[in-house]
Amino acid sequence: MACTASLSLWAFAFSLCFGLSKCYFAIPLKIYPGKYNLSSAVNLTRQVALTSDGNGLSLASDPTGTVNFLDMVNNLQGDSGRGYYIEMSIGTPGQKLNILVDTGSSNFAVAAAPHPFITHYFNTELSSTYQSDGRTVAVRYTQGNWEGELGIDRVSIPKGPNGTIIINIAAILSSDSFFLPGVNWQGILGLAYPMLARPDKSVEPFFNSLVQQLGIPDIFSLQMCGAGLSASSTVDPVGGSLIMGGAEPTLYRGSVWYTPIVEEWYYQVEVLKLEVGDQNLDLDCREYNMDKAIVDSGTTLLRLPVNVFNAVVEAITRSSLIQDFSSGFWDGTKVACWMKGETPWRFFPKLSIYLRATNTSQSFRITILPQMYIQPITDVDGTLDCFRFGVSSSANGLVIGATVMEGFYVVFDRAQRRLGFALSSCAVSGGVALSEIAGPFSAADVAANCSGGMLKEPLLWVISYALMAVCALVLIILLLLLVLPCRRRDRSGEITDESSLVRHRIK
Repeated sequence: MACTASLSLWAFAFSLCFGLSKCYFAIPLKIYPGKYNLSSAVNLTRQVALTSDGNGLSLASDPTGTVNFLDMVNNLQGDSGRGYYIEMSIGTPGQKLNILVDTGSSNFAVAAAPHPFITHYFNTELSSTYQSDGRTVAVRYTQGNWEGELGIDRVSIPKGPNGTIIINIAAILSSDSFFLPGVNWQGILGLAYPMLARPDKSVEPFFNSLVQQLGIPDIFSLQMCGAGLSASSTVDPVGGSLIMGGAEPTLYRGSVWYTPIVEEWYYQVEVLKLEVGDQNLDLDCREYNMDKAIVDSGTTLLRLPVNVFNAVVEAITRSSLIQDFSSGFWDGTKVACWMKGETPWRFFPKLSIYLRATNTSQSFRITILPQMYIQPITDVDGTLDCFRFGVSSSANGLVIGATVMEGFYVVFDRAQRRLGFALSSCAVSGGVALSEIAGPFSAADVAANCSGGMLKEPLLWVISYALMAVCALVLIILLLLLVLPCRRRDRSGEITDESSLVRHRIK
């Protein structure tokens, strides 16, 4: 029994330590599984207007230069439900793949082996310029994971900056729940900072290499034209624009409002408060930033910490004209349906997020209309129009995902460590703008630092390694207990446990 107990304790300790050693390395990527075909009727209009916004941004340049922003307009395809992707040419000769744009991770990774859910992959053996560096790499996301090998190769972007660069590539050899049925992308473009790169920050991310090798400004901007409605239209498919090197003024309306980047790992920002309609949730601002608040194009929904999510649902329920809503609608397990032709948006309030401005004593407000977060789905019933809730609860921080980002043109101004928000020119449906932006407002009523005191990933690494060391010591002790003879003697000195069988054989 003593050996059995030691073995059980050892197994428990091993599983506990293994879990602790893994839990701090997850990166949120959160593409909606894509069981629904969502539709949109957004009309895109493009105008050529080369202007300067006077705020230090790099705007549309000489078409003969390295960066011509007008060539990058509408270079994204996809939708909020399955992600937005850009075409790239990888290797020599170039192999064209669609790569998911993700501001919530930092590895550039492409499928390098067949998979049942993708049509093609990057064959490293067919590229004369591919070089493996012999290291393995694995990344686990909120949904899905992959493993592969690190290497380098040449990459160009047909609708991107002129030129070819040599970049770090993770060749995905196996994956689980990463590639999804119906997706039309074969890799992921992590646009965050080196701190999130795996296996360590020495793996230079794609955009860092792009800036260094082509000399473009350390800025990119993103327009995602789902307008809250995933695409199923083949006539006018939803897409967007990834402008590398600056901002294109024809893609947004009005001014760009800036919020500081709190820390350079994810694109972490500081949320000061949330409003549902005209109701301030009146939570401590640290609740909104528990344990971080980030802007992430790879996340489908607006994800909120549990307490904030519950407060939002309660506030919507109080203000909505709909009674007795099924709890399954709020947790994403059920859809809500109306007779065909009816729309529920008049029953729901606007949602507003207040962000700290670069003038830290002020804030500005980004607002989405119900059309953005009460999202239609199709192919459910021929007589009904059904909708899902575009907000979910989160255990790892507030994530401003596609549900919100599709309303805005977002400028990732890494050079000046700030994120900019402006009204997107394509966030319009039926002539109605689906997003709003306003400010400045005084931030005197909130704490000076709403994101302070939260554990960041580098600190969590230290804690994780310390726990692993303790676990290793415990495991060594338990292992020694298992190796040593498990014997128990009675008062006369005779061996009385099962090891006595060995003694009898010796005789």
